[in-house]
Amino acid sequence: MDADAPPPVHLGKVMDGLATNPALPAAMVRRLFAWRRGMGKVAGRPDLTDDMIAEIIELDDHWLLHSLALNKVLPDRFRIQLAAHRDKGVRAALVIQAATAPRAMLEQLIADPDLRVREYLAQGSDIPPDLRARLAADPDPAIRAELAKHWTQAPEQVRRILLTDPEPTVRAAACSTYFAHVPHPIPPADLMPALLADPVTRAGAVIHAVLDADMLRQLAEDPASEVRAELARHPDLPPSVRDVLAVDPAMGVRVKVFARPDTPDHVRAQIHASIHDPSRSTADSDVDDDETFLRWVEDTFAPMELRILRLDWVTADPLPHIDSPYVSFRASAARNKSLPADAVARLLDDEQEMVRLTMAHTAPHLVDPATAESIERRYRRRDKFTFWWDMQEVLTFPQEVLRRFATDPEPRLRSFAPRDPDLPSDLAEKLACDPADRARRTVAGHRNLPLPALLRLLADSSEHVAEAAGASPFLPVEHMERLLALAGL
Repeated sequence: MDADAPPPVHLGKVMDGLATNPALPAAMVRRLFAWRRGMGKVAGRPDLTDDMIAEIIELDDHWLLHSLALNKVLPDRFRIQLAAHRDKGVRAALVIQAATAPRAMLEQLIADPDLRVREYLAQGSDIPPDLRARLAADPDPAIRAELAKHWTQAPEQVRRILLTDPEPTVRAAACSTYFAHVPHPIPPADLMPALLADPVTRAGAVIHAVLDADMLRQLAEDPASEVRAELARHPDLPPSVRDVLAVDPAMGVRVKVFARPDTPDHVRAQIHASIHDPSRSTADSDVDDDETFLRWVEDTFAPMELRILRLDWVTADPLPHIDSPYVSFRASAARNKSLPADAVARLLDDEQEMVRLTMAHTAPHLVDPATAESIERRYRRRDKFTFWWDMQEVLTFPQEVLRRFATDPEPRLRSFAPRDPDLPSDLAEKLACDPADRARRTVAGHRNLPLPALLRLLADSSEHVAEAAGASPFLPVEHMERLLALAGL
């Protein structure tokens, strides 16, 4: 490092960045194998040679091997070798990259003694069906339940085994109101009577039931609100029963009626008002009864559920709902990819951020620079249902706008400026001194960042900035060498 360059405050994070640096010479990659203060990130590099991989395996360090097992381009022979490793965490990590794994490796792991390894296999959509089917007979019911929840399109013989499993948790997972993947499975017709009779599968079976008068009465009077809520979703629900469920004591049931395409406007408005009524009371969460606690959870979440509903029938026919008083209806309309320009413009300027972001994500090519800037400038990450926007680069900006952003009062917009590959060095250097961590982090790897500024970022007070600086491919080799020396490598 230069004599006047401060030493890294977060040397471990700098080394993590260096471990992923695409410009790191092979000899320096090998020296990082001896680093023991990180998570073994160097073993995840895509440019490891067979000799390097063999050396990592010989070192037998947990984090290096764990990172190696997660390496998407690890050659098959090494995966098969690691499948027999004594470290269960390494074996579990191998399953995460099953999409590119050899069958021989999966055959070794399908009967692995570790629960987590088999759990990952049960969840994995890339496991060969004949191997995955063996997990339907796994001795641990937790594995069978995971298989039922995640393998929604399993062969019928596998689903029959799971739907009739002696363990209630497995049956509940196989016939549920929630599955990890879509489309949801349809139970075999001959099993429906038993599934409707079983308390743990009844709610999941309701949507598939044939509703005669006796069945309607039984389900509408079921003491479990989850069952009544599923009845409220049934496509063949008579209007008379629908209207009864619209005033159900459980708000979760009313939400399902609200979301139906055949619910009259005045009924929908009454449900919306009742759920948002400030005078409404909810059950005390400090209760011992499971049903009462579930009711409290449903009632507490109901107003948010109304906002985040995504209604396919609205998306399919969006125009009548562009000006809906309900956020979820406008957001559902914004998912339609064929909206006319005037409808797109209205939704991009909606008062609710969720609607604006949904429309922008659906049709980013229709967002002009001025509107894009308005959307980004107004973004505030108000709740967990819009945070995903901060993880993606949905909207693009012309070069002149990005350069203007470099000196914008808004830190979020300043962090966009380094997207300009030709950002002038003086602006890059200014961003390297920005008070906002995210601005410094995004500029750390820019090709036009002056070297003294990059060296200062290696000593940044933010761990994320320091790591980004270590990962910069524009860090000269001599400075990489000094970093390795500081780390004792």
